[in-house]
Amino acid sequence: MTEPVRATPPVRVTPPLRITPTLMFGSRRAFRLIERNLYVYKHGWMVIVSGFFEPLFYLLSIGFGLGALVGNVPGPGGKDIPYQLFIAPALLASSSMNGAITEATLNFFFKLKYQKTFDSILSTPLSVADIALGELGWALIRGALYTLGFLGVMVILSIGVSPWLLLTLPAALLISFAFGAVGMAATSFMRTWQDFDLIQLVVLPMFLFSGTFYPLDAYPDAVRIVVQLTPLYQGVDLLRSLAVGVVGPSAIFHVAYLAIMGVAGLFVVSRRLDRLLLK
Repeated sequence: MTEPVRATPPVRVTPPLRITPTLMFGSRRAFRLIERNLYVYKHGWMVIVSGFFEPLFYLLSIGFGLGALVGNVPGPGGKDIPYQLFIAPALLASSSMNGAITEATLNFFFKLKYQKTFDSILSTPLSVADIALGELGWALIRGALYTLGFLGVMVILSIGVSPWLLLTLPAALLISFAFGAVGMAATSFMRTWQDFDLIQLVVLPMFLFSGTFYPLDAYPDAVRIVVQLTPLYQGVDLLRSLAVGVVGPSAIFHVAYLAIMGVAGLFVVSRRLDRLLLK
């Protein structure tokens, strides 16, 4: 007798992640992952809020403490501005970077390597593209929360009275997008927690030497060129120009630089997640 043929259950194949219009402009399913993160942080919201206080403390201690000794410094367009107005946009750019980097590196690595969150998510209708978009979207939300809080402090303290200040929110989100995408791409290559020392080795010098606390004139010419090529400087100069109200053609270069950086990071992480989650 021949044995009856048993029907095999269909195998769900997740399509590989590619840079498509859907990936770039969003997927409805990706919002489910953002919703999941909201539930996770529902009782741990203090973890997110705590990241806002670091740049605030820098502003209050250095901006007003040291600022009383420094006085005015050259700002965008060569116009002298108060020291508080000089460093506040720079700290806002740093806050947007730190919020996105924290979510896109440490938390992303834990979900990917240890908690295996993404492996479980792939058993649902969500795809690898949805995971990438959802995690990057959540990093943008975290960066936006830091930005809104810091902007509120600037308004209360009357730092930055330009109408262009309203555009600092989308500009800060662009900074979060650029660093969040590159952070996720870098994290996909990490093997252990010790590897994250390399990220701090890059982030900390950028924070200190990207024109955050003093003008570029303080650097030698050769160092000044290197500083102007760093990604955080693009965000610092962009937000400072908006806060002061001196917006020139360089703003277009800053926006293009950060946008290309974000797209490149998203492209890399797309390839890496294909290999890590669909192997």
